[in-house]
Amino acid sequence: MTEQTGKENKPYIAHWRKAKDKSDYIVIDENGQNIKVEVQFIVDHLKNTSELAAAFADCFGASEYAAQMGLVHDIGKYSSEFQKRIWENAPKVDHSTAGAKEVIAINDRNLVGMAAAYCIAGHHAGLLNGGSIYDSNGTVRSLYARLNKELPDYNAYRANIKLEKLQTHPSLNILGMSNTDSGMFSVMLWIRMLFSCLVDADYLDTESFMKYGECKRDPGEIMVSLLNRLNRHIKEKNWLQGENRINRLRSEILQNCINKGNECKGGILTLTVPTGGGKTVASLAFALNHAVKMDKKRIIYVIPYCSIIDQTVDVFTDILGERNVLAHYSNIDITESTAEDDIAYSKELATENWEKPIVVTTAVQFFESLFADKTSQCRKLHNMADSVIIFDEAQTLPQPYLKPCIAVISELVQNYDCTCVLCTATQPALNRFFEKIYINHKPAEMKTTEICEDTEKLYKEFKRVTYKMRGRLDDEELAEELMEQDQVLCVVVTRKQAYNVYHLMSGEGNYHLSKCMTSKDIRDTLAEICIRLEAKKTCRVIATNLVEAGVDLDFRTVYRAKAGLDSIIQAGGRCNREGKNSTEESIVYIFEPEDRYLTHLPDMLKRPASITEVVTKDVVDMAEQKVVSRYFNNLFNHLDGETAETSDGLDVKRIMHRISECQKLSFPFADIARDFKLIDNQTVSVLIPSDETSHVLSEKLQNAKEYMNSDDYRKIGKYCVNIYAQNLKALRNSVIMISDDLAILAVEELYDKHTGLKMEDEGGNALFS
Repeated sequence: MTEQTGKENKPYIAHWRKAKDKSDYIVIDENGQNIKVEVQFIVDHLKNTSELAAAFADCFGASEYAAQMGLVHDIGKYSSEFQKRIWENAPKVDHSTAGAKEVIAINDRNLVGMAAAYCIAGHHAGLLNGGSIYDSNGTVRSLYARLNKELPDYNAYRANIKLEKLQTHPSLNILGMSNTDSGMFSVMLWIRMLFSCLVDADYLDTESFMKYGECKRDPGEIMVSLLNRLNRHIKEKNWLQGENRINRLRSEILQNCINKGNECKGGILTLTVPTGGGKTVASLAFALNHAVKMDKKRIIYVIPYCSIIDQTVDVFTDILGERNVLAHYSNIDITESTAEDDIAYSKELATENWEKPIVVTTAVQFFESLFADKTSQCRKLHNMADSVIIFDEAQTLPQPYLKPCIAVISELVQNYDCTCVLCTATQPALNRFFEKIYINHKPAEMKTTEICEDTEKLYKEFKRVTYKMRGRLDDEELAEELMEQDQVLCVVVTRKQAYNVYHLMSGEGNYHLSKCMTSKDIRDTLAEICIRLEAKKTCRVIATNLVEAGVDLDFRTVYRAKAGLDSIIQAGGRCNREGKNSTEESIVYIFEPEDRYLTHLPDMLKRPASITEVVTKDVVDMAEQKVVSRYFNNLFNHLDGETAETSDGLDVKRIMHRISECQKLSFPFADIARDFKLIDNQTVSVLIPSDETSHVLSEKLQNAKEYMNSDDYRKIGKYCVNIYAQNLKALRNSVIMISDDLAILAVEELYDKHTGLKMEDEGGNALFS
């Protein structure tokens, strides 16, 4: 489309790319060279973005609002200053604030106008705090400061873009506007969802232009095709006709999940299945059957640890095919933190938008994105709507942020047409929190529905181990006892103890597993362990708790350092998993480690262990459902703060209370994003160059960041070890910093594929797994 020209008879353009063929357009690049280019007119980019954003927002009834945001998000590019910037490589110019000003001018400072202003002003730099109407640009970073900012004349947009005031749609009543937790919480999430639609639409249209329309994004197959793949796999494996007692129970669980997937209309469900019950495939069966029945867009699996994503992805890929499964490992932020005027979008365009039908990600990635302010984290949010979301190992939902997590799960179900499943062997007592959720200014009356209804029967029939208290063991005693066993798993509390005990053991068949290792090396080690177990060879494994979720191992004996009851039972699930030995000879020993490993443990790890000692005293079987329920009730009673003034152990940063206090649509987006961190201590991902692929990634990061693509960033997670800030200090002369949260190990001798990254903790703190 041809559009009007500026003062120098040049068209108003949004982007340029190097010309493949003849071109009449010439720009000055960053090196001061004249180059021939092809251009994208601003009006074309605005209309394309508008259409895409509207389509993304349709599933939650906000297409009209998203369309207007897309239509005005880049109108600041009509200023002569910006055009000089893009044609002649002149200084950067703020082009994001103009659209924010216009939507306020036409819609007023109501919900519609302010929501659009937040999204448009932040579509490069991220969602801003609302601030005060008296804020001025240059003194504070806030939306109001931006709205009060003087801008170059951009009125040339009016020749191509016509804006009309949007009416408040009845569907917005779901968000509420009274000063309540639910009302303000709902509004903030709605704005983030709109922000996601705008950012993804903007980046996709830009990517299409910059790559000459030759984008390689593959959305994968439709849900019906995936369900057919699963059904064929189930038939081939004969999974619905188990041949022995344990497999018959697994078949029963699988059939229950298939039936419930076809029957239920949605909501919040629980899948409470004993360890070794086959819940990974069973939950996939529920999700795919339900997705087809209710026409859901995708299935999202939320897993507690980055290091075990591979195990679940391998299962799903084997069943559904590689092109249909996305593993989102990385928490690395690859966007500019404050840039408001980027011409080169390369890093932003590589961010993940979860376009695949099956997404496997971590709890950190999932929940922090829902409270985020940055484009890289928010881009994917709209693709959570109308999905089936499985929370694997739901007992690991982060206790210090449990209430905000419960609130956002409820929002996804009520307002974004999601079905959520809490999947675990040790179901936490969460009904009490779901029942307190208020949406639309009234109790949501949200209750969970169990997929496998007779859980007591299942647990009795799946009983395969005996739990015994072993008392106190120092490292030498522990190593000595482990060496007496042919096949044994020992789960300890800290990385440091795993490392120390491993080095006290001798002979073949000894293995170490901790998050000091890369995901790739963990995966390779687990594969070797499984081969030795199957061959009945000597196999002794000393590990942190990463083996307690999503890892199918079967040992004769298990040792577990004292911990929360849920962790002990999860460890027990790696003992006699296939039921080949008697319950009496399959022992899970619970021991107390040396004080040096307990001294620096945070309260969130000490408290569950203490409560476990209380609730399991004098009980015959600590894995009984009534004992598990008593454990979680005691734990939550201890942590739950009932008033805003009380220190709430289930909302340690008072996220819910702070949101409820928001006035006049001034929301603290940046502050909430900063404080909602599931890992309190700042972590840095260290890329370990250990093979050809990781060396190529390392070179790309160091020499040509702009050429990294989304596939590259997906691969990085497999080769990274996440470390705390104090450990980074000890490694400061051995790493190359790429960004605040990404480094490359320069001294390869500091990494051993068997034990991971060698770190000296200067403060004497324990290295938690």
